[in-house]
Amino acid sequence: MPNPLEPFSAGVVLALGLLTGRPAAAHDSLRERIDAFVRAEQLRQNVPGLAVGVVSHGRVVLAKGYGFANLEHQVPVGTDTLFQAGSVGKMFTSMAVMLQVEAGRVSLSDSITKYFPDAPSTWAPITVRHLLTHTSGIQDLEGLLDERKDYTDEEFARFIYALPLEFPAGLRWSYSNSGYVLLGLLVNRVANTFYVDVLDEQVFKPAHMKTARGISEDDVIPNRADGYRLSGGVVKNQRWVSPSLNTTGDGSLYFSLKDMLAWDAAVEERSLVSRSSWREILSPVKLNSGASQPYGFGWELLERNGKPLHQHTGAWQGFRTAYSRFPGDELSIVVLANINRADPTAFVEGIAELVNPALAEPPLAPIPDREPQVTARLTTLLEQTRAGTWNPAEFAYVPWWFVSEAGPHYQAILQGLGPAGPLVLAKREVVGDDRVYTYLVRFGSVTYRYSVSLIPDGRVSAFSLAENQARL
Repeated sequence: MPNPLEPFSAGVVLALGLLTGRPAAAHDSLRERIDAFVRAEQLRQNVPGLAVGVVSHGRVVLAKGYGFANLEHQVPVGTDTLFQAGSVGKMFTSMAVMLQVEAGRVSLSDSITKYFPDAPSTWAPITVRHLLTHTSGIQDLEGLLDERKDYTDEEFARFIYALPLEFPAGLRWSYSNSGYVLLGLLVNRVANTFYVDVLDEQVFKPAHMKTARGISEDDVIPNRADGYRLSGGVVKNQRWVSPSLNTTGDGSLYFSLKDMLAWDAAVEERSLVSRSSWREILSPVKLNSGASQPYGFGWELLERNGKPLHQHTGAWQGFRTAYSRFPGDELSIVVLANINRADPTAFVEGIAELVNPALAEPPLAPIPDREPQVTARLTTLLEQTRAGTWNPAEFAYVPWWFVSEAGPHYQAILQGLGPAGPLVLAKREVVGDDRVYTYLVRFGSVTYRYSVSLIPDGRVSAFSLAENQARL
């Protein structure tokens, strides 16, 4: 049967400026190497369509569409193609909140019960800052809502009120879409208008994001891409959800590659809000223990080889997105893809290494294992994943999507592999108050990277398994 994802479209390339101090031939060579890598990675991942932007030292090195925005009509991806943002939209919701802070309508230290007076009394210690930094303790609503039901703003709020608190505010970090849904509702209330309208007037227009907008099923929207999902090895259309689920502050936006390149320029210039607001946005949150968690207001705040790496990824309705900035190297990378199994981070990592080999993720190598009891337990967990016999009591803060989608995904991977070799510890780090263990494990001739995060009481808060591939 012919592959519906081929042939890939060449897309459209923006006019390119020369890199500072780089001869034209070297610049062209870099662009060609990035282009070749993206094409090879697209083919490896079997991605229907994507848009990729690379900015180095303030100049656009590459801005190009690959493949198809719509498989049925064979519409090629271009730099104007609109993709769903997924959780990359959270950095925009945080901007809408900070605009209210600067207008004097909101304080980051306010209890959210000031804006949601009918919320449970147990919410009194939760502040606006806790919502922005995923430290509120409010359970993630992902997968709990009825995706076929239209909710009013009040119904969204009441639904979240009924969710249990997983921990006291500020004690831990746990990703919660609920917090950003509440932030969108908060802006709606204090600004007396839809939070996307705030973004349109105070972020998108001044930043020259000419086509960025909220999602709408009713409107005729030029250049809108379709999202796809892989089901049993077959490409299917994205699942339908009610229109109200695409109005929330956890990421209900459309943007194009051109929009994101304009946004990158605004971020670089620290425009739209004050410098002090940007410092708040891009500062890691402090947990109650005093430990620093690498997350700000809608941004992951990581490091790569001693230099900052600011980024966020997104996933929703068959779209996967990634936006990464390496400020120390003046490098930004945008990847927008339209299938649920795409790994945009793999594109980012490969491109970053091509631009500057020093940005390559350090290769994993064995280190002394001084906690054999942990390794033994995580060996058992790996085999429980293969058998689908997880014990829910071993997990903390694990959202529905992980149990219902990621869990079966990892189970299918493991069942397609042979017996696992011994776990070889390659990294142990502390992130916030959590311990993160990364192992190399061989299945025949293939090596996988296996990572598990444990909170202080020993429960699992994150789990991942991926082939440990060398970069091009």
